[in-house]
Amino acid sequence: MTDETGSRHDAVEALVALLEAERAALLAGDFERLIGMLDDKAALIDQLDAADDLTEDMLHAVRTRLERNQALLDSALAGIRGVAGRIGALHRMRRSLDTYDQTGRRTTIEGSIDHVVERRA
Repeated sequence: MTDETGSRHDAVEALVALLEAERAALLAGDFERLIGMLDDKAALIDQLDAADDLTEDMLHAVRTRLERNQALLDSALAGIRGVAGRIGALHRMRRSLDTYDQTGRRTTIEGSIDHVVERRA
């Protein structure tokens, strides 16, 4: 094994370790930690991309972890979008509420937002 092959092997191992850490951060919802990993991840992927003699075995562990983490990230983003949609609906409901009468006509009930602060002694 030459130093170059060993270096690529080390890069694969480092990327696999980083992807495991990324998975842990995704499962914990630690998005700041994920952001901190981006530069290291990009550098390792660039290093592997420059290599032209990587074997399928070397890349299998990377590929499966990338796919798994992508699925976790997609799920996290879907959850965030769902929460954002729900918060938006709650804000809209505070301003007005649409209801329907027995004939199917929509009626809007305007909401009032009191910006009063009660002071107590």
